[in-house]
Amino acid sequence: MFNIRVLILLLVLLLGILFVYLHHEWRPTRLSAEVTVNQIFHLVAPDHLKYKQPSIVHGRTDVVTLAPWLAPVIWEGTFNPVLLDSIYQSKNITVAATVFAVGKYIRFLKKFLETAERFFFVGFRVNIYVFTDRPKEVPRVQMSAGRKVVVHSVPSSDRWQEISARRMELIQNLIEEVQNSTDYIFCLDVDSEFHGRWGSESLGGLVAVIHPGYYRDDRGRFPYERRPASRAYVADGEGDFYYCGGAFGGLLQEVHLLAKTCHLNFKADAEEGIEAAWQEESHLNRYMWINKPSKILSPEYLWQDFKPRNPEIHIIRFSGVVKNYADIRPNV
Repeated sequence: MFNIRVLILLLVLLLGILFVYLHHEWRPTRLSAEVTVNQIFHLVAPDHLKYKQPSIVHGRTDVVTLAPWLAPVIWEGTFNPVLLDSIYQSKNITVAATVFAVGKYIRFLKKFLETAERFFFVGFRVNIYVFTDRPKEVPRVQMSAGRKVVVHSVPSSDRWQEISARRMELIQNLIEEVQNSTDYIFCLDVDSEFHGRWGSESLGGLVAVIHPGYYRDDRGRFPYERRPASRAYVADGEGDFYYCGGAFGGLLQEVHLLAKTCHLNFKADAEEGIEAAWQEESHLNRYMWINKPSKILSPEYLWQDFKPRNPEIHIIRFSGVVKNYADIRPNV
């Protein structure tokens, strides 16, 4: 009997010690608990922010707003800009944009920068990185506080295809330079202008823009690279959408992986005497077919000025200008 009582007492004592240890190890500090409570309060009770009540039964019915892998497709009328900006501005993020103004493409840079200042992530910290072989011709455009243009000199080329092909390598290198000071990056064509808001609704892990020329077509008509020997190859009956090479982006680490992969695949193809049908755009489409984008931007985010606006396009946010390729490209 004595031994049983001793064992029971020892067991109770051990349980008590274990309880004290676990309570001490796992309880949050007072500071962290207070921070958590404050964060939760600001998330669930933003009494400073008023916006229209959202609905899950009313909205756009003329377009698809969700890809089969559950990535949102962003159209006008599918998001609340005030609400989204309030969420991301509190995170104090920095957004980068890259633009290549090589050769005669420098003529488009002024309008690109001026319209970006009016419409691209207004109210956020933005750094626009201009890659050009004519740094002395970069126009001076007044930028708001927290926004700046950074010029990177690059060599010129006799072939526009080579200029296009170098983009991925330069984007990869830039991301490695700015990874500690930047959160998101978008890679955009210089021969385009902003006409409407492009903001926090476009943020995501890997972000693609649907090409305006093919979004109504069957994928059999998409200009994918169709030669099996190329690392950009997409077979007949495969692929999801046709994405723009002139506008894509996302988190730095996601875009870095895309740029690095496309660059290496382009280089490996070149060593075997292969150049994909649409250079880096072909490699980008192959990459995004295998690695699905987490957010898709509708053709509002890169329209073409020569195209009439289709009924589902309620706003044009960014659009390629009409141009004479024979005049601006070193070779056609």
